[in-house]
Amino acid sequence: MSQPAAPANSLRLATQMVHGGTERSQWGETSEALILTSGFVYERAENAEARFKNEEPGFQYSRFGNPTVSMFEERMALLEGAEAARATATGMAAVFAALMCQLRAGDHVVAARAMFGSCRFIVEDLLPRYGIASTLVDGKDLAAWKAAVRPNTKILFFETPSNPTLELVDIAAVVKIAREAGARTVVDNVFATPFGHRPMELGVDVVVYSATKHIDGQGRCLGGVVLGSQKLIIDELLPFIRNTGPSISPFNAWVLLKGLETFPLRIERHAANAAKVADALAEMKGVKRVIYPGRADFAQAELARRQLANKGSLVAFDIDSDKAGAFRFMNAMRIVKISNNLGDAKSLMTHPATTTHQRLTPEARAELGIGAGTVRLSVGLEDADDLIEDLAAALKAI
Repeated sequence: MSQPAAPANSLRLATQMVHGGTERSQWGETSEALILTSGFVYERAENAEARFKNEEPGFQYSRFGNPTVSMFEERMALLEGAEAARATATGMAAVFAALMCQLRAGDHVVAARAMFGSCRFIVEDLLPRYGIASTLVDGKDLAAWKAAVRPNTKILFFETPSNPTLELVDIAAVVKIAREAGARTVVDNVFATPFGHRPMELGVDVVVYSATKHIDGQGRCLGGVVLGSQKLIIDELLPFIRNTGPSISPFNAWVLLKGLETFPLRIERHAANAAKVADALAEMKGVKRVIYPGRADFAQAELARRQLANKGSLVAFDIDSDKAGAFRFMNAMRIVKISNNLGDAKSLMTHPATTTHQRLTPEARAELGIGAGTVRLSVGLEDADDLIEDLAAALKAI
């Protein structure tokens, strides 16, 4: 006889990240089972019919659902405090699915202009191809949000903190604007993680993640997840995913489950390292500006104190030089690696103007505070003093 499981909602978060959602097979494995299969077998034809009619529980096809994927989805719902979750193949698949499953031709979206380049492409370029209008606003300006809302506005979309300059959006205030307009809010929470804030507790309707980042945390695989109410996930998102196919691999879901086990520990260390590195950078010759939500000189320090419990692993800073100088600095790093990924155990650095935000015009980048000398640093789990010494030595290369 198997041991009874403790009710998930009675457990603290770190315990949920180790045990939440686990379903064991008849073999009683310790680690979650990896069910690497495309399809499932039915005992009788009548069972197949019943499952396709949703008249009996069970799996049909791994594009629709899979036991390993379901364990990951349930654990993510526990982490975010959501009624339901649906995993996708990538973070961008999660963003696109979360928006498109709710929108129709003739609808309108308002979005904060400070966002990841691919997210901005979806809002600014892709949605209008389907007859969905969009307006970009300064996410810090609540009056701009309110002024941009139209009678046909269906979604207010933003990421906070933003990529790469860590702008914050006042979540509760924008939720209030959306509700007054009869619109929904969709938040990309990848930089904050659920340990920074849980947007649904502030009234947000849908939260999306690139699980590729901190959730995996070791640069091993791609994945995404969309979280919301049971009704929204089942009635709107599930048909979209089922029929368009941005489904996550069971293997990747299993890897992400393993990442969740250490998620709380890693995020705590990430933030401690990032705070120490940010303070050290601010004192280094050759650095013009340091952006980190945990610093007193952060432009939105009051909102950061109020909204962000964990200040995160990302630090942005400006080298006092041009692009060539920034490249010399990055090329001189020995520990920190050049990569456009983030949230990894390894410290990673990228030059947003030539990578993640290169498709934007120089004017659009300037509007977002992205200059030729801007560098985004994802602080990893190394010894912070080694990272500081590496940064200081590389600055001499300029």
